[in-house]
Amino acid sequence: MKDHAATPGACPFRGTRIGGALGSEPQLDHWWPNRLKVELLHQNPAQANPFGPHFDYSKEFEKVDFDALWEDMRALLHTPIDWWPADYDDYGPQMVRMSWHSAGTYRIADGRGGSGEGMQRFAPINSWWDNGNTDKSRRLLVPLKQKYGAGVSWADLMMLAGTVALEDMGLPIQGFAFGRLDAWEPDRATYWGPEGWMGELPTETPADPRAGHPEEMVNRGIRWEGDVQEEYYDLENPLGASHQSIIYVDPEGPNGNGNPYDSARDIRETFSRMAMNDVETVALIAGGHAFGKSHGAVSADKIGAAPEGAKMSEQGLGWHNPEGPGNAEFTMTNGIEGSWTPNPTRWDNDYLENLFKFEWEKTESPAGSVQWQPTDPNAPKTPDAHVEGKMNPLMMMTSDIAFKVDPKYREICEAFLKDFDYFTEEFSKAWHKLIHRDMGPTDRWMGPRKGGTFIWQDPVPDVDHPPVDDAQVAELKRACLDTGLPARELIAVAWASASTYRDSDKRGGANGARIRFAPQKDWDVNDPAMTARVLETLGRVKSDFDAKGAAKISLADLIVLAGCAGVEASAKPAGYDVTVPFIPGRTDASEEWTDAESFNWLKPVSDGFRNYHDTRVGYNVAPEHIFLDRAALLKLNAPEWTALTGGLRVLNQNYDGGAHGVFTDRPGTLSNDFFKVLVSMDYEWAPQDAREMLFDIKDRNTGQVKFTATRCDLVFGANSQLRQIAEVYSAADGEERLVKDFVAAWHKVMMLDRYDVAEDRAKVMSIC
Repeated sequence: MKDHAATPGACPFRGTRIGGALGSEPQLDHWWPNRLKVELLHQNPAQANPFGPHFDYSKEFEKVDFDALWEDMRALLHTPIDWWPADYDDYGPQMVRMSWHSAGTYRIADGRGGSGEGMQRFAPINSWWDNGNTDKSRRLLVPLKQKYGAGVSWADLMMLAGTVALEDMGLPIQGFAFGRLDAWEPDRATYWGPEGWMGELPTETPADPRAGHPEEMVNRGIRWEGDVQEEYYDLENPLGASHQSIIYVDPEGPNGNGNPYDSARDIRETFSRMAMNDVETVALIAGGHAFGKSHGAVSADKIGAAPEGAKMSEQGLGWHNPEGPGNAEFTMTNGIEGSWTPNPTRWDNDYLENLFKFEWEKTESPAGSVQWQPTDPNAPKTPDAHVEGKMNPLMMMTSDIAFKVDPKYREICEAFLKDFDYFTEEFSKAWHKLIHRDMGPTDRWMGPRKGGTFIWQDPVPDVDHPPVDDAQVAELKRACLDTGLPARELIAVAWASASTYRDSDKRGGANGARIRFAPQKDWDVNDPAMTARVLETLGRVKSDFDAKGAAKISLADLIVLAGCAGVEASAKPAGYDVTVPFIPGRTDASEEWTDAESFNWLKPVSDGFRNYHDTRVGYNVAPEHIFLDRAALLKLNAPEWTALTGGLRVLNQNYDGGAHGVFTDRPGTLSNDFFKVLVSMDYEWAPQDAREMLFDIKDRNTGQVKFTATRCDLVFGANSQLRQIAEVYSAADGEERLVKDFVAAWHKVMMLDRYDVAEDRAKVMSIC
């Protein structure tokens, strides 16, 4: 048979069609959907960045005339654009929506989502139903992006647009910080929910999604668990939105049921998952609905595909509308039609006044969506956004009526009604929090109008003393070891303090030494009794050192320094005289400026680094997948993840001192024993039960059990990509390499939250 692929001039992609070209054939995820996706540790590579691997956003931003940019944005809001006419001749409201929907994907459970990388530019977020026509808002910003180029990231520009719009419409703002770094590829790591596209559940849903082999423990359609009539009714962790393809909640009520009581429940849960309390929730919704309108002029079944599925000729714009000009009075977004207030481009209290002054009846939009209108025919009207002289009835969504029926929300609304200045302040602060929540400490923020300091920023004091020098560092290391505390405990507390960091929202880390306070000091994964003993002893070391008067050291620095000393001491028995890098400059946070409730979301329910798995939690994801997620939040690549795990195992760092994965006869010595056992064929790996959660490592010849292990141990031998790395460390020349790589990765984790040393950061990270 002739091979047509070898024919000169033949198409190299045999059998493919337009719409089904290269990449549409089954991929790895199709054949092995439950495989461990180690490549998630290597997302957004430097090669994807058109500015190159050495791009420094802070230096580029210094070239920008901030005031000119601000005024250019303000001017853009009032510049007519034929291809997308502005509602009420003001692009402000739609820019607020774009900004809100970009920042509103943030969720406190794992810190993912938010505005930090401009992910609204990519799938799947760019094509969510709830983000309909945000593609038009971003396209309107292109002239400004072209003017300022590398000096302003897309992520910053999108947040700036909404903030300038609010100020332009009369809201006093708290400030605005630049510093969000653009991603250059879609986020493949974030789990957005179990449903299929547009919220449809898979056709095959097992009766118990947690049943069966761990490889099959995937969530097959549970976003809400429990009975709405029962006390237990919870949104699946870590999700923040109530439905797939939605930012917060369905505005028509859960699944479009039009029930404001159910809507109030969803609002409270989803907004709390996105780090907002009841006051902030009411302020954001009531404040946001003071502006603009909703669009539902055309039936949804007439609207074209979202941007990611649009035709080539649409050039990245989706939701093609065939009615009329496809925009203006014919615009279709979420299916609800109308405005909340008579003056949709000015900051006022009309939204709340109208909501509580009138009774509202359920009706339908032209697109058939559930909405509400006043029963009083004399209620104020709102001008049409495009047809001059036309007046329309006011509109409320089911999610708005929820504020009237929920007692707590109603009380807050009434307080805002009585005091407009109070409402203004709370909305301004809530907006500031919304768009900055995932930016981390203010050391990362740029620009002249960054605003004040708030507890949700996890603030730490400025350094008020000279840093310790190399001689003093050596002195303190000796002092820590001379306390008699085992190296294992020094290492454990340093790791517990630093490994709380998550790069998703730049929270956690060793700076601030918040491991001293509730809730962190009481987490069982941190062995509270051991942590208290070590902190008390290190506190005496600090007092003795400070009393000498030559210099001072914070407890945050000393915790890390003691861990470094422990690693150095543990390498010596293996024959390695190493110096673990240490950079001082951490300070100690205060308990009153530590939000205990917020910090409890950083508590791990599963931590493979310490072989911790909270058995009180029902899991539907295999432990090694959660382990991979934690490695990603620590910005580790695959070799760093592997080296740290193997090193921590032989250093006896299991949270309970247990033996799982401690594949060595000399625990406490930094060696490559973990990897030598892991890849050796002298052993067999026998599961202790059919679920394959725990394993016995047996000598093949004698059948004797030599070690025990968890899935988080054996994954480094079972996964093909990780096994290649493990074999490198198991080799004759692998131990020295492991020690070096472990030290570098350890230092990287200790430094992840040190944005105060940005000028040294490239050098610091280069050794890691």
